[in-house]
Amino acid sequence: MTLFNTLLMKYPIIQAPMAGITTAEMVIESLEAGILGSIGAGYMSGDETRQIIREVKKHSNKPFMINLFAHEMPRIVQHEINIAKQALIDANVDEQTKRDQINLSITKYEEQVEAVIEEGVAVCSFTFGLPTPLQVRQLHEHGVLVFVTATSPDEVRMSEEIGVDAICLQGAEAGGHRGSFIEPFQYMPLNDLLAHATKLTTKPLIVAGGIATKQQIENYLQAGAQAVMLGTVFVVSEESGAASAYKEAILNATNDQTVITKAFSGKPARGIRNSFIDKMEMLPVAPFPYQNDLTKGIRARAVANHRAENLSLWAGTSLYLAQPGKIKDIVKRLTE
Repeated sequence: MTLFNTLLMKYPIIQAPMAGITTAEMVIESLEAGILGSIGAGYMSGDETRQIIREVKKHSNKPFMINLFAHEMPRIVQHEINIAKQALIDANVDEQTKRDQINLSITKYEEQVEAVIEEGVAVCSFTFGLPTPLQVRQLHEHGVLVFVTATSPDEVRMSEEIGVDAICLQGAEAGGHRGSFIEPFQYMPLNDLLAHATKLTTKPLIVAGGIATKQQIENYLQAGAQAVMLGTVFVVSEESGAASAYKEAILNATNDQTVITKAFSGKPARGIRNSFIDKMEMLPVAPFPYQNDLTKGIRARAVANHRAENLSLWAGTSLYLAQPGKIKDIVKRLTE
């Protein structure tokens, strides 16, 4: 019996935990479709984390996953923040930027780990960093499985050392933020990363990055992965919390239109190239998550005004293969 049989998965597919996109309904419908549903809790407070966990549990008794950001918060340098805000003003992406009130993020990570333990979530995954050995031990003592994200062989080795239950390999093709935590960040194709990882660890491996077809899924499972994690194909689902302009941008794509940018959040992320990215090219940005705080107002107005040009349109390299529908329909297309 594999690790994923214990999670009651009918299919070896995980709905990627996309912060800001994942709704409770999305997780619930993923579980109903026979895949592992995942909460993207990266930007949530401890109370918000508890609330969405309870909402999922209210409607499903199946095991699910939650994902936390395990990065260290950088020191706030006000001069750096001011320069980054002025760059947004100078780029002239939104005339209201100058008047935006900026509330800089503070970490809720410890509160979230506590909520995960107390609410009894089946799996806690981490990205942008690793949990401490103590946290791994505490989660295990409460019956919580620990998954982590790795983007390079060195990150696989470090993940192995702290006794995690599975490692998610994020290839260069993946949409959204890089889960990297060892600098300089590497952009290794998923096939190569999986080939290295199978020689470095006996831990169950999950693969993510540019996966959008049944054939791709079968190829990765045959190459040594125990499960695949899909994000972009579920962003366009009816249950997704993505803005309609975001979904349309993916569904209208006819080829790989993605680039990697720090412009929206301060951390490298793959998304559809748009005028915001072009205007911000070469301009200074604040470190993550402070750049994300600075662009929050711009992105909120873009959602309200249906303006994809000012949205962070995170997507993987196979975005043009995504098709609309309910999650159950998308899973059906990928498995039958």
